[in-house]
Amino acid sequence: MNSHSPSKLLLAAAVLLMAVLTMACALLPRGLVLAAFSDIVGALLMLSALLTFAWLGVTSQGRIRWFWLLQSGGWALWLGDQTVWIYFDLILRKPMPGMHPADALLFLAGAPMVAGVLLRPHRQTSERSARLGVLDFLLLLLWWLYLYVSFVVCWQYISPNLDAYNRNFDMLSAAEAVLLAAVLLIFWRESSGRWKTLYACLCAAVVFNGVSFYALNHAIERDVYFTGSWYDIPYSASFALFTAVGVLGPDLTPAAEGKADESYSSWMANLAMMAVLTLPMIALYAMLDRRLPQSVANFRVLVTLATMFLMALVLFIQHRRLNRELRSTNLVLQEASLTDPLTGLRNRRYFSATIESDVNQALRSHTDGRDLHTRDLVFYLIDADNFKEVNDRYGHDVGDKVLVEMARRLSSSIRGSDVLVRWGGEEFLIVSRYTDRADAEWLAQRVLSAVGDTPISLGASGKTSPETSPETMYRTCSLGWAAFPWFPDNPRAITYDEVLTLADRGLRQAKQSGKNRAVGILPATGKVPATTVEGLHSAVLQVDVLAVPGPARG
Repeated sequence: MNSHSPSKLLLAAAVLLMAVLTMACALLPRGLVLAAFSDIVGALLMLSALLTFAWLGVTSQGRIRWFWLLQSGGWALWLGDQTVWIYFDLILRKPMPGMHPADALLFLAGAPMVAGVLLRPHRQTSERSARLGVLDFLLLLLWWLYLYVSFVVCWQYISPNLDAYNRNFDMLSAAEAVLLAAVLLIFWRESSGRWKTLYACLCAAVVFNGVSFYALNHAIERDVYFTGSWYDIPYSASFALFTAVGVLGPDLTPAAEGKADESYSSWMANLAMMAVLTLPMIALYAMLDRRLPQSVANFRVLVTLATMFLMALVLFIQHRRLNRELRSTNLVLQEASLTDPLTGLRNRRYFSATIESDVNQALRSHTDGRDLHTRDLVFYLIDADNFKEVNDRYGHDVGDKVLVEMARRLSSSIRGSDVLVRWGGEEFLIVSRYTDRADAEWLAQRVLSAVGDTPISLGASGKTSPETSPETMYRTCSLGWAAFPWFPDNPRAITYDEVLTLADRGLRQAKQSGKNRAVGILPATGKVPATTVEGLHSAVLQVDVLAVPGPARG
């Protein structure tokens, strides 16, 4: 860390300012000069904390940046309240009223500070958790503002009562400080390294500031405080402590979020829901409490209704976002369930989900007498030749590379309307849609050429010899095909699964005939001696067999 970093320079300035303030409080008499020293030094100490955190925010990234910027935002509000104090003490030269609108700045200063800590900057959370966490925190922020308006503002404007105003303001301010300190302690327990030190020091600064603020505020309420009294020394020293915390801030990095951290998002969501549910109970209590002035009771009910409307709007946005993410997740899961993870091709589940639609389309095309060139459905079953030899000799890694490259070549040989499916193991299925069975032989030849014409590049291994792991190898495939409907003049006579079985018969015959070839199984025409096919679900069929040789290599 640079010894002359801005955070260290600002800390040195804060220490010097504290020394000046202490000497002024000890040596100067009560009056305008002492008030000027106390107010201006206090403002400069707040400014040092603000600049320290702002510099850390500008030089950080991600959630850590937002953590520091929100801290600096809180100090900006605090400095705004101090500016009002300076205006009354030095310009107007009269005490600040017991109830003033600037008090809201002092109370609201804690909100962005708590927000920054609740971001859990020590953890690198997922984008989804971050988005939903923002909405949960917005609910909590609305609830916190609701408490201030309902229990403090009502005694300031609706039915002015200084004692009730001070009592409720002090209670909420103390609760805010306790909440921030408690959250910091929780994160101190779950963090490690420099984050643990940072949370411990920040918690100590919050506690010290809260105690000194309570003492100062209590003195104001008892009318024993004056600007420049000894109450200002510990209160201003707490600002210097926050500046000192900034020295620990540079170069912090978040740790990855684990499974145990997922409960935090759930905890935040549950807390937000509990906050929402307290609103009608507070409104009901206001309506039934006879000690409250009627104007205050009515005001609290109206504020409750307005807050519930805003919270309902946030919940609506959150609900829409959750539904959108749920739909997106379901689409991803559905796509994954229909895709082969190795090759990226469709799998048998996809075939089962879509084949009925393709079959019905083909049947309608034949029944309606549509274009002869786009009404057939042709099944091609393809099997990599001697693939077991590749796995046994070179290993499954090389075998996987061969399958991936075969899948790529097969994809490049078919049309955009066709579907390529990994059928299982080293077998593939092409479902050629909107086609003409007369062109089936041409596509079979394209497939054989795409697989066997050029060697498959496997990449240099570096660990094994070319003999055990070659950079390239030639592979071939065997193919069987059959067209649906089997009988064009009687489309429903043979089912598509029987036609698929015929394509499998063609594949087996291609294997038995020497491999590296395609065999089509066609309805017998009587022009050549027919072959009898038995064992299907329907009656015995007479078929013609058409063989197409694959690419030859000398």
